[in-house]
Formats: sequence, C-alpha cells, structure tokens
Amino acid sequence: MNFTRNAKAKWEGSGKEGKGYLTTGSTVLDKTQYSFKTRFEDGKGTNPEELIGAAHAGCFAMQLSFLLGEEGFTPTTLDVDAKVAFKDGEIIKVTLDLKGDVPEIGAEQFKNIAEKAKEVCPISKLLDTEIILNASLA
Repeated sequence: MNFTRNAKAKWEGSGKEGKGYLTTGSTVLDKTQYSFKTRFEDGKGTNPEELIGAAHAGCFAMQLSFLLGEEGFTPTTLDVDAKVAFKDGEIIKVTLDLKGDVPEIGAEQFKNIAEKAKEVCPISKLLDTEIILNASLA
C-alpha cells in the first residue's frame, strides 16, 4: 500500500510574538492556531509536540490492533496516552501508556505483542528518540 498525506503550515511574524496556522489535507485541522504560547506556555491552539503525540498514539494503537488480530485476538479497547518530552530544543523521549481490554489474552502475551507494535509502528520508526512503553490489561 502506497500513499502520500499532506499538511501545511503558515507562520506570520517573529518566533515569540508571531502566530501560525496548520491545515491538513483532510481538513480535520483547518487553519488551526499555534504559537509560542501554545507551544511553550498555555494558550488556545495546538503545537508540534502535541500533534506528534497524537500521531504516535493513533499509529501505535492501530498497529497493535493489527498484530493482535494476527494472533487471533480482537481488542475491545486500546487506550494509549502519549507523553512527548521536550527539553533544551529537542524531543528527548516519548512515553506510551497503554491500557488494553483484550478478551482471552494473557498479560505476558499482550506485553510482547505491544512491544512488537512499538517497534514496527511507522511513527515509532520515524522518531529518533527514546520510546518507553508501559502496557497493562484492564
């Protein structure tokens, strides 16, 4: 399967006082605001690290669902919380906290399949940082 997805950013002004807008090809984000405040302080809008976290959590959950299916399991829910740690100008770590409800699977098998999903998830492979996975069953 081959495809290309697109997104665009528009920035106006200086780094600290300026503002920008993000739009995705699907228009789920449509001129969504981001700025210094939304990235480094508190403000209404988004930021690149939050979007990376959402992309990673979503990609990982879907990848895990596929791998569980290959082993004969269908998850009821996979709840993934991605924490993207930023320090001194770089993303230093992503922590994925996974809580799964998967009927008839043992905890050890679930953790092993989740570790494999972390390794083969396309977003995990893209990121050049430490990725920590905490996996538990409901």
